[in-house]
Amino acid sequence: MAAERSGADILDAAVHVREAARSATSGATGVDTVLTALSEVMEYDHASLARWDPLRRRHTTLAGSYPDDATAYIETCLHHDPVFPVLRSPARGGLWLRDVPRQLLAASPGFQKVLSPLGIEDGVAQCLFAADGRYVGMLNVSTRRPRRAPDPARAVVTLLTEALAAAVDPHAGLPTEGIASDVRRPDVWRPGGLSPRELQVLAELTAGRTNREIAERLYITPRTVGTHIEHILAKLDLPNRAAAAARAAAWGIEPSH
Repeated sequence: MAAERSGADILDAAVHVREAARSATSGATGVDTVLTALSEVMEYDHASLARWDPLRRRHTTLAGSYPDDATAYIETCLHHDPVFPVLRSPARGGLWLRDVPRQLLAASPGFQKVLSPLGIEDGVAQCLFAADGRYVGMLNVSTRRPRRAPDPARAVVTLLTEALAAAVDPHAGLPTEGIASDVRRPDVWRPGGLSPRELQVLAELTAGRTNREIAERLYITPRTVGTHIEHILAKLDLPNRAAAAARAAAWGIEPSH
């Protein structure tokens, strides 16, 4: 079993996880193959990979084996759980159940009402971030038996986060060349599900233009521009227009001349 394997065996298994994640990122295989490969790194009773939807403000399970009520909690309630702000910190390398303070577990509906009834005694919740800092989703792994200590799987799961993030990120693998010329061709490239008009507004933000200036260039009202910007920020999970302009510049998007 994976829990009894050597550190070298677990590292070999991690290579297979990365290969599965790379294949899922390209669309060649499903995300479920990633969880299958992960079971060779650490034995589990339940696991899931979920994508964060910034527009709907919820997670969507891409692959998983949790019961329906647990899956529903992960998707719609986990981001409101008292534990979530702790595990979402980008500096944290996953939150292992045995490391969660007892008082925090006592205040967590997710543990008290979902995991505890399943007999879960160990596991990890790992938030996943894209290279540009976006929160894109999370990995949840749960076991009914405590894992040994020291546990080599801990470090390996942390090392796999970049590959796992790419597997759940809908923007991973998008082209970075020729983007500017494709802004007017939404059938070719639609990052974040942006509409053709939203892409145009996003492009104008890179020039530092005001809503009124953008409105004059696109022949729409400033209020409509403001609405488009609100939708852009929500879809890309960004805090302000400056961040949106930076994202557009990184993608190579620029306004038409």
